[in-house]
Amino acid sequence: MGNCQPTIVPYEDFDVVADIKAIRKACKGLGTDEQAIIDILANRCAAQRMEIKQAYFEKYDDLVEVLKSELSGNFENAIIAMLDPPHVFAVKELRKAMKGAGTDEDVLVEILCTASNAEIATYKDTYTYVHDRDLEADIEGDTSGDVRRLLTLLLEGNRDESYEVDEALAEQDAVSLFEAGEGCFGTDESTFSFILATRNYLQLQATFKAYEAISGTEILDAIDKETSGTLKDCFITLVRCAKSPQLFFARRLNAAMKGAGTDEDTLIRIIVCRSEIDLETIKDMYLEKYDVPLKEAISSECGGDFKRLLLAILH
Repeated sequence: MGNCQPTIVPYEDFDVVADIKAIRKACKGLGTDEQAIIDILANRCAAQRMEIKQAYFEKYDDLVEVLKSELSGNFENAIIAMLDPPHVFAVKELRKAMKGAGTDEDVLVEILCTASNAEIATYKDTYTYVHDRDLEADIEGDTSGDVRRLLTLLLEGNRDESYEVDEALAEQDAVSLFEAGEGCFGTDESTFSFILATRNYLQLQATFKAYEAISGTEILDAIDKETSGTLKDCFITLVRCAKSPQLFFARRLNAAMKGAGTDEDTLIRIIVCRSEIDLETIKDMYLEKYDVPLKEAISSECGGDFKRLLLAILH
């Protein structure tokens, strides 16, 4: 949507042989030259990094295993994330969110509620390829009730992705949302789920405007009042993405750095996955929203090689 700018683009003077030699040199001998690894990987697009990984394997060894033995902590996690194609890394994150006791619904919401139809289709295929499991079956097994119904609806990948706005439909949807929430006793979550999961973003913006005219309440306030828990998070994410996906990610990054402790996994996931899509625009939104450059926020919350890597990706 709109004019989205990445921070990482294909490196013009890409020389895969020179890169694998430099990485090998950085990993050999006593100590590791982390800065050399950062300088290469943070300045190559995902496709070029995949070439590096393949060429390194053919000439020397498994690059992922080599780097795992040389690096540690969040720096290692971020570097390893960069050695997967973004859609592969995303499905690994989905699986991680559902494995073991409890489910990290925030991760499911962040990835699935912000995906396009094409991305949803890719995630489903890739999930099966990487994990030999069915994404829809895993989501169904790990969630319940209205959240399960909403995420299953999103996995159908049936959102209208045109840029057309039907004002009459916006009015009609606004009335349906009002009658399903504020205008009745109890909440009909399925109406919210259907409209938020299937209409195009511009159509939803028109609906939110019509909703405010009808009810006198901003849609986010209505959702806050009418729903709770993970379902509320899903609805808020879908509304915020309809308004501005980049502002949604800026908020997620800010939340990951607020309070006690930093959620490094979220920083890695958003900064790595959005670097070739709209990270430059997310930086702009972050500055506009929080009056602090994203690089400055990262600098004050992260340290060492991990900080240097994130700052290099942010450029």
